[in-house]
Amino acid sequence: MAADRYYNTTPLYYLNAKPHIGHAYCTVLVDAMTRFERLFGAEVHFLTGTDEHGQKVQKAAEQRGLTPQQHVDELQAAFRDLWPTLHIAYDDFIRTTEPRHTQAVRTLLQRLYDQGDIYVQDYAGWYSTAAERFWAEEELVDGKCPDTGLEVQYITERNYFFKMSKYGETLRAHIVANPGFIRPANRANEVLGFLDKGLQDLCISRPKERLSWGIPIPFDEDYVTYVWFDALTNYIAALGWPDDPAFEKWWPHANHYIGKDILTTHSVYWTTMLLAAGVPLPQSITATGWWLSGDRKMSKSLGNVVDPLGMKDVYGPEVLRYFLLRDMVVGLDSNFTEEALVKRNNSDLANDLGNLARRAAGLVGRYFEGKVPDGGPPTPDEEEIIAEATSLRGRVQDLVGDLAVHNAIEETMQLVRRLNKYMTDTAPFKTIKTDPAAAARSLYTVLEGLRHAACLLAPVMPEKMAELTAALGAEPVTLIHDLRWGGLAPGATLTMEEALFPRRDMPTVDAPEAPAEPAKPAKKEKADKKAPASEPEAGVITFDDFMKVELRVATVLEAERVSGSDKLLRLQVDLGAERRQVVAGIGKQIAPEQIVGRQVVMVANLAPRKIFKLESQGMILAIDTPEGGLELLQPTGPVPAGERAH
Repeated sequence: MAADRYYNTTPLYYLNAKPHIGHAYCTVLVDAMTRFERLFGAEVHFLTGTDEHGQKVQKAAEQRGLTPQQHVDELQAAFRDLWPTLHIAYDDFIRTTEPRHTQAVRTLLQRLYDQGDIYVQDYAGWYSTAAERFWAEEELVDGKCPDTGLEVQYITERNYFFKMSKYGETLRAHIVANPGFIRPANRANEVLGFLDKGLQDLCISRPKERLSWGIPIPFDEDYVTYVWFDALTNYIAALGWPDDPAFEKWWPHANHYIGKDILTTHSVYWTTMLLAAGVPLPQSITATGWWLSGDRKMSKSLGNVVDPLGMKDVYGPEVLRYFLLRDMVVGLDSNFTEEALVKRNNSDLANDLGNLARRAAGLVGRYFEGKVPDGGPPTPDEEEIIAEATSLRGRVQDLVGDLAVHNAIEETMQLVRRLNKYMTDTAPFKTIKTDPAAAARSLYTVLEGLRHAACLLAPVMPEKMAELTAALGAEPVTLIHDLRWGGLAPGATLTMEEALFPRRDMPTVDAPEAPAEPAKPAKKEKADKKAPASEPEAGVITFDDFMKVELRVATVLEAERVSGSDKLLRLQVDLGAERRQVVAGIGKQIAPEQIVGRQVVMVANLAPRKIFKLESQGMILAIDTPEGGLELLQPTGPVPAGERAH
C-alpha cells in the first residue's frame, strides 16, 4: 500500500436494536484492515461509535418509561462491550450525545448558515418516522415508505434546508476524476446515477414540538438537527474539528467503511456537507454487501438476524472472524449459515492449519525432544516453498490494498495446504529412521512455513495466531518487512499442547413435520383409465428436474495433470464452505497453470465417480468453441465461492 497513514471508520450504529451480524462484519472488517495496514508499516487511527439521536430513539425510550439519555446509555454499552469480545481494538469510540460531537455539529451548522447555505421555508411532504425523512409523492411505493415499507403521514411544517443541490456538479466531477473514491466501482456508478436525476436541497431540522431529542440548531433553538446531518459529522468531530491538530493529521487519510444501504447518505449528503464547509473529501468510501439468510437480507423486522454473541460463544470469536472475512467478498452479498461456518472451521482451520501444526509438533516432541530442529541447507523442494512464502508477503499486501481480503486469506491458506502436501511427501516420520537430517529439514520447513502463515493471518485471527506463534517458540512479527525465512531459531521449545481449532459437529436442525398423507383418489370410470397421462416431450425435462441440479461457483485452488492421461486435470476447488476434488477433461485445451485462481461454474450435487482411480466430486462446465478450443463457464466478476447459480 502506498499510503503510510490511515483514518479508518465504521458507520455509527443506530441505537434502535442490539448489535447483529451486519454490525459485527463491518467492524471486524475495519479492525482487520487496520491490523493489516499496521503490519504493512502504516500509522492507523480506528474510529467506531453509536448514533443516539432521532425520533425512533425518542419513541423507544418513551415506550420503556425512560428518558432518551437513560435509554441510549444502556444500549450503547451493548456495542461498546461486544467489540473487545470479538477482539476488535478500536482507538476511539464516539457517541453523538458527547459534548465534543454536539459542539462540532453546531459549529458546522452555524458556518453553513452564515455563508448562506442554509435557509428556512415551509415544507409539505410525506414523512416516514421509521426512515426519519420526507418523501415526494412519486417516491412512495404503494403509498408507503420506499425504504421501510411502513406507513407515512402527510406533514406541513416550517423547516431549515441545506443547499445540497448547489454542490451536485462539484461532487460529480470529483467522483469521475477519482475512480477509487467510492468502492466498489458499481457503487460509484449508482451514486452518479442518483446525481444525474438532479440533486434536491436537504431538510436538516425538525421542530422541537415534534422531536425534542436531538442537537439544538444554534441559530434557532426551537429546532433540533436532522439525525443524518447530526450523525455524519462524527467523523470530523472525533478528530476535534476544526481546531485540534489531530484533525489535520488524520483527516486527509480518511477511509469510511459503510453498509451499502447507507451509500447515499455518505456519498451525497456527507460529501456535499464537506464541500460546503470547505473541508476536503475523504480518501475513500467503501460500501460493503449484506449478509443474507436464505437469499434475503438479514433484517430486524424479518426476525432473521444472526446474533454474533451466540456464534462467538459457541465457536469462538476467532473462528467467527475468519468466516466473516473469508466468506464475504467486500462489496458483494453473502449467505450466512451456521452450517457454512462449521464447514469452514473444520476444513480450513481444524484440518488444514490446526492439524498440520499438531502433526509437526508431535513429531518434533517425539524425535527432537520438543525443540525446533536445525533444518540445514534447503533442497530444491524446500527452496520452492521458501520462494512461495517469500512472494506471499507481497501478494497479500497487494490483495488487501485492493480490498480482496478473502483472497489474501485464501493465498495464505494455499501455503498451508502446500506445507501439508510437502509433509506427506517427505514423510519425516519414516525418514527419521534412515535420514534424520532429512526429517529435521522437513519439520523445520513446516514449522517456519507455519510461522509465516501465522504472521499473515494475524490481522484476521489476532489471538489464535499469537498463540500459534508463541507455541512455535517464535517472537511475534509486527512489521511484514521483518518476516524473513529462517527467523525461527533452531533449539526453540515447542509448547503446542492443545488443538488450536477443535473440529465441530454440524448443527442439528429439527426435521419438518411430515406432510399429511394425501387422500386416495376416487375410483374412476373405466373410460377414464384409458386416458393417456401428460408426459414431457422427448428430450425435455420438467422444472422440478431442473431444480434438482445444483450449479455453484467454485474457485480453483490447485491443478495438475493426471498421470497417464493427456486430457484429464485433477483440480482442488473451493466451494465456499468446503474443498473438493474434481477430475475434469479439459487438459488438452487448458494448461494447469491457466486455471488456478479462476472461478468456474460446477455441478455441485453430482454423485461422485471414479475417473482414472481418482474420485471426482462434481463437474466443471465448459463450452466448445468453433476452432476446437474450450471456454470455461464462469462469472463475469468476482463472486463468493459456493454461491448458487439460478
